[in-house]
Amino acid sequence: MTTFVITVPGTFTTGITTATCTALKERLSSQHTGLSESEGLDLLTVNEDNTFSVRLEVDAADRYEAAMDATEQLAGALREVGIPDGEAPLGPPAVTGIDSD
Repeated sequence: MTTFVITVPGTFTTGITTATCTALKERLSSQHTGLSESEGLDLLTVNEDNTFSVRLEVDAADRYEAAMDATEQLAGALREVGIPDGEAPLGPPAVTGIDSD
């Protein structure tokens, strides 16, 4: 198994409040640990134009599985903090870090 850091971009179509942003970070914090932090990657970056990037660590057999898992986790977390699917469309995920034995 390999640990991947996957970056998933997206856009908040209606903006995001500070409280919702904090709740999203709390929900995803368990997927942002040593590898991400050692690379100096922020868990969530929100830009002035409401585009965003989320960086998650995922253990998977390959890049494809890691990207799918990270996207699913992010989509679920967005729903859990009250952001409907249409209000935060996600872009294609990218591998931004790899740690394997």
